Amino acid sequence: MTKADIINQISASTGLAKKDVALSVEAFMDVIKNSLLNKENVYLRGFGSFIVKHRAEKTARNISKNTTITIAAHDFPSFKPAKSFVGKMKGEDVEDED
Repeated sequence: MTKADIINQISASTGLAKKDVALSVEAFMDVIKNSLLNKENVYLRGFGSFIVKHRAEKTARNISKNTTITIAAHDFPSFKPAKSFVGKMKGEDVEDED
Protein backbone atom coordinates (compact mmCIF):
# COMPACT_ATOMS: atom_id res chain seq x y z
CA MET A 1 0.00 0.00 0.00
CA THR A 2 1.32 3.42 -0.94
CA LYS A 3 0.67 6.85 0.52
CA ALA A 4 -1.69 7.55 -2.40
CA ASP A 5 -3.66 4.39 -1.57
CA ILE A 6 -3.95 5.49 2.06
CA ILE A 7 -5.17 8.93 0.99
CA ASN A 8 -7.74 7.37 -1.38
CA GLN A 9 -9.09 5.02 1.31
CA ILE A 10 -9.35 7.75 3.95
CA SER A 11 -11.04 10.05 1.47
CA ALA A 12 -13.53 7.35 0.48
CA SER A 13 -14.36 6.38 4.07
CA THR A 14 -14.69 9.93 5.45
CA GLY A 15 -16.06 11.79 2.44
CA LEU A 16 -13.32 14.43 2.72
CA ALA A 17 -11.58 15.81 -0.35
CA LYS A 18 -8.36 14.02 -1.34
CA LYS A 19 -6.49 17.32 -1.14
CA ASP A 20 -7.50 17.81 2.50
CA VAL A 21 -6.68 14.21 3.39
CA ALA A 22 -3.28 14.51 1.67
CA LEU A 23 -2.48 17.61 3.74
CA SER A 24 -3.46 15.79 6.92
CA VAL A 25 -1.39 12.70 6.09
CA GLU A 26 1.64 14.85 5.22
CA ALA A 27 1.25 16.85 8.44
CA PHE A 28 0.96 13.62 10.46
CA MET A 29 4.16 12.24 8.92
CA ASP A 30 5.97 15.56 9.45
CA VAL A 31 5.04 15.56 13.15
CA ILE A 32 6.40 12.01 13.55
CA LYS A 33 9.61 12.82 11.62
CA ASN A 34 10.25 16.01 13.58
CA SER A 35 9.62 14.27 16.90
CA LEU A 36 12.08 11.50 16.03
CA LEU A 37 14.67 14.03 14.83
CA ASN A 38 14.34 15.70 18.25
CA LYS A 39 14.86 12.26 19.84
CA GLU A 40 11.27 12.13 21.13
CA ASN A 41 9.44 8.81 20.84
CA VAL A 42 5.91 8.74 19.40
CA TYR A 43 3.35 6.43 21.04
CA LEU A 44 0.12 5.54 19.22
CA ARG A 45 -1.99 3.42 21.57
CA GLY A 46 -3.32 0.26 19.90
CA PHE A 47 -1.03 0.69 16.88
CA GLY A 48 2.57 0.96 18.04
CA SER A 49 5.50 3.19 18.86
CA PHE A 50 7.97 5.02 16.68
CA ILE A 51 11.15 5.06 18.74
CA VAL A 52 14.71 6.30 18.37
CA LYS A 53 17.36 3.63 18.83
CA HIS A 54 21.08 4.22 19.25
CA ARG A 55 23.88 2.19 17.72
CA ALA A 56 27.31 2.46 19.29
CA GLU A 57 30.49 3.03 17.30
CA LYS A 58 31.94 -0.15 15.86
CA THR A 59 34.74 -1.36 13.62
CA ALA A 60 34.05 -3.24 10.41
CA ARG A 61 35.99 -4.74 7.53
CA ASN A 62 35.98 -3.56 3.93
CA ILE A 63 36.55 -6.93 2.32
CA SER A 64 37.24 -5.62 -1.19
CA LYS A 65 40.09 -3.36 0.00
CA ASN A 66 41.07 -5.54 2.98
CA THR A 67 40.95 -2.59 5.38
CA THR A 68 39.34 -1.85 8.72
CA ILE A 69 36.89 1.03 8.92
CA THR A 70 35.12 2.68 11.83
CA ILE A 71 31.37 3.17 11.69
CA ALA A 72 30.39 6.17 13.83
CA ALA A 73 27.73 5.95 16.53
CA HIS A 74 24.34 6.98 15.22
CA ASP A 75 20.62 7.08 15.97
CA PHE A 76 17.99 5.51 13.75
CA PRO A 77 14.18 5.32 13.77
CA SER A 78 12.42 2.09 14.59
CA PHE A 79 8.81 0.92 14.86
CA LYS A 80 7.55 -1.37 17.61
CA PRO A 81 3.96 -2.62 17.10
CA ALA A 82 1.51 -2.68 20.01
CA LYS A 83 0.76 -6.04 21.63
CA SER A 84 -2.90 -5.83 20.60
CA PHE A 85 -1.88 -5.17 16.98
CA VAL A 86 0.54 -8.11 16.97
CA GLY A 87 -2.19 -10.30 18.47
CA LYS A 88 -4.62 -9.35 15.71
CA MET A 89 -1.97 -10.12 13.08
CA LYS A 90 -1.56 -13.57 14.64
CA GLY A 91 -5.33 -14.10 14.56
CA GLU A 92 -5.70 -13.98 18.33
CA ASP A 93 -8.76 -12.45 19.95
CA VAL A 94 -7.21 -9.47 21.76
CA GLU A 95 -9.08 -6.48 23.16
CA ASP A 96 -7.85 -3.00 22.24
CA GLU A 97 -6.27 -0.79 24.88
CA ASP A 98 -7.98 2.58 25.21
